Amino acid sequence: MKPPLTLLSSKSGVLKYINDKLIREHWDDLLRLVATIKLKKTTALDIFRRLNSYSKQHSLYQTLKAFGQIIKSFFILRYIDDLELRQAIEKQLNKVELANKFTRAVAVGSLYEFTQAEKEDQEIAESCNRLIKNCIICWNYLYLSQTPVKTKDAQSRENLIRFIETHSPVAWTHVNLLGRYDFSDEKLRNSIGVLLLRSAA
Repeated sequence: MKPPLTLLSSKSGVLKYINDKLIREHWDDLLRLVATIKLKKTTALDIFRRLNSYSKQHSLYQTLKAFGQIIKSFFILRYIDDLELRQAIEKQLNKVELANKFTRAVAVGSLYEFTQAEKEDQEIAESCNRLIKNCIICWNYLYLSQTPVKTKDAQSRENLIRFIETHSPVAWTHVNLLGRYDFSDEKLRNSIGVLLLRSAA
């Protein structure tokens, strides 16, 4: 019986078979490698750094690659066959992309690189970026948690809760990131009636 096909195409576009003969011949070496990692005799990082320094023709390197192709093939076949898995992966990818867009939106004027030369200044800039994002997300949570409470119609409240559950609090289109902000006592007030958390007794 032939080994399962990989779904990794070569440069010529021809599908190749997994080299199960290589896996059988070096199976004991592969198990020793796994046991070394499990017993914490050395770290996985050190082992794979050493393997990467070897020639691509090293037998253990090729064995790990062939064994990984089996796992990858099963995953791709499952991905093709399982609609829920595809939807879950797509949902997570959308979240990552949304988070990246959020970061770019907050980092006004320096989207892809730090303008600061010193490492300490770069850390401060990154911390400020993170603080602004967390403030916006916190505000979104506070606002969204209060909106259903203020909705009197039961059906509208249920629809609103369902909508909130299926969407991310990472949103910033309602925030003027290029505006001027006044934090004076006169302006700093609860203008939309968000109920603040009670302080601990």
